[in-house]
Order: sequence, then C-alpha cells, then structure tokens
Amino acid sequence: MSSPFVIGRPPSVHPTEVHVVPARGNISDMSDPVVDAPPRAHARIVYLGPVSPHWEITGDWGEEKLLESFRARALARLVLITESDPQFRRNRERINRDAERELISLEWDLGYPEYDEA
Repeated sequence: MSSPFVIGRPPSVHPTEVHVVPARGNISDMSDPVVDAPPRAHARIVYLGPVSPHWEITGDWGEEKLLESFRARALARLVLITESDPQFRRNRERINRDAERELISLEWDLGYPEYDEA
C-alpha cells in the first residue's frame, strides 16, 4: 500500500549548494551602532512599592505618541514584578535598550540610591 505523502525530498530535486564565507573579525565586534543624536523624549520610571500597581511611568517631555508606545511596552515588562524579583534585572536592561533605540532618555527611581556595578 503506497502512501500519498512523500516523506523527505523527491529524487528529482537536488540539494542546493551552500557556500559559507567566514566572517571577518570577532562576533564581539558586531554590536549595535552608536547613535550620537539628541534624545527625542524623556521618561521617568518610579517604583511605587510592593503593593500593585508597582510602577508608574511618566513622560516629562517629548512626543506624546512616542512616549505612550514606550510606556505600554515598558509596563508590559514590569506590570507583575517588583524591584526585588530576579526577572526585574533582565527586564530593566531590555527597557533600557528599547529606550536607547527610540532615543528616549530614561530615569529610574527605585526609592533608594543606586551604585554602578562596574
């Protein structure tokens, strides 16, 4: 009994040759391009405490539509976590990168002084 479905490649089709060109330099050399442009907006993210809602995101200046779309994306990452949650650190970095891409200067207020880890 023959199956109507062909599994694999029909014998008349030959695989296409793939030529791989080695990359020049290191992968670490490949990074996001640095944009030296003035910010288009400024946002402030404030931690309100352990009782929901945990976060408030306000725009100090800039295009309202840009700030609203950024606010929606940032709140989607922060809505269910507190600043002590292990996921907070990863989401904070994602929000920072998003702000950099959109040329939004960002200010975090977690309720305590922060120190650089470097």
